[in-house]
Amino acid sequence: MSDSTATVDDLDARLEKHRVELTGYCYRMLGSSFEAEDAVQDTLVRAWRSYDKFEGRSSLRSWLYRIATNVCLDMLNAGNKRARPMDLSESTPLAKAALSPRPDNTWLEPMPDARVLPTVEDPAEAAVAKESVRLAFMAALQQLPPKQRAVLILREVLAWRASEVAELLDTSVASVNSALQRARATLAERAESGAEAAVSDPLDEEQQKLLERYVAAFEGYDMSALTALLHEDAIMTMPPFDLWLTGHDDIAGFMTTIGSACEGSRLLPVQVNGLPGFAQYKPDPEKGGYTPWAVQVLEISDGRLTGFHFFLDTERWFPLFGVPLHLEAEADQVEQGE
Repeated sequence: MSDSTATVDDLDARLEKHRVELTGYCYRMLGSSFEAEDAVQDTLVRAWRSYDKFEGRSSLRSWLYRIATNVCLDMLNAGNKRARPMDLSESTPLAKAALSPRPDNTWLEPMPDARVLPTVEDPAEAAVAKESVRLAFMAALQQLPPKQRAVLILREVLAWRASEVAELLDTSVASVNSALQRARATLAERAESGAEAAVSDPLDEEQQKLLERYVAAFEGYDMSALTALLHEDAIMTMPPFDLWLTGHDDIAGFMTTIGSACEGSRLLPVQVNGLPGFAQYKPDPEKGGYTPWAVQVLEISDGRLTGFHFFLDTERWFPLFGVPLHLEAEADQVEQGE
C-alpha cells in the first residue's frame, strides 16, 4: 500500500468517526432524517476535498461542525420549518376526521437512536442526548431561527463554550449569548403550553410494564385495555396526514372505525427519538403474513401514554430502522423452523 493510499484511508477513517454525532447535529438542525444524512455526506465530502486547506488552528471536530453548520444553514434558507400535526392545526373531532396528506417536507421525521446518539460512558450525558432528539424538543427547535437553533444546540446540547460557538459562527461572544437567551425564552414559552414526555433512561420498571400492556392491548386490539393506558388528553398523530386526535375516547373511536384495518397487527420494538417505539405491521390479505404500516413513537408521562405518533411512509422508514418489509404469519414461521 502506498503512503498516499494509507493517508487517504486514514483521513476517511478520521472523518467517518464523527458521522453519528454530526448526523445528530444536522438532524436537530433540519428536523429530517434523510436531509440530515445528506447534509453529513455533503459535509464529509467537502472536508475530504478541502482537507489540504485545513490548517489545524482548530480541532478536526470543530472544523467539521463549522462545515456542517454552513451546509445546514444553506439548506434552511428555503425557510421550511418541519412540524408535527398539532403545530399546524387544531385537533380534529372524530366526527370530522378525514385523512388529508401534506407533502413530505412538511413533517418532522423520526430517527433511529443509533444513527444520531453516539455511545457515551456518562449516563447523565446519554440522558441529555436522548432528551434532545425527542419529538417535542425537536418540534420546538424547528420554531427557532436557524442561527439561534445552531447556538442552542451547540451550547445546551453539545456543551460548547460560548467562545467556541462564536468562532464557529464568525460572530462575537455577546452575539452568541444574546441568541442563546432568545432561544431559551422561546423554548420556555413552548414548554409552558404543553406537557413534556417524562421517560426515564433506561425505562424504569413501571414504564416497561406499561409498554408490555400496550403491546398486549394493541396486538389484541382491546380498546378497553388500550384506553386504560392513555392519559385523558393523549394525542395521536399520523403523518403524512394532518389529522390529529386528542382524548382516549376519540382515539379508540378512530381505531375501531377509520383505523380498523390495524386490528390483528404485530409490533416489533425500535429505539426512536430517544423514546420507546415500534415497527407496526398489519395483516396482509393478499400475500398473507404482515405488511409494514407505521413506525410508532410513544410518549409517556406519569405512568400513562400521553402521545403516540404513527409515521406511515414505511417504504422510507422501515429500511432506515433496519426492520423487515414483510413478516411471515406465526404458523409459517413455525413450519420454516421445523
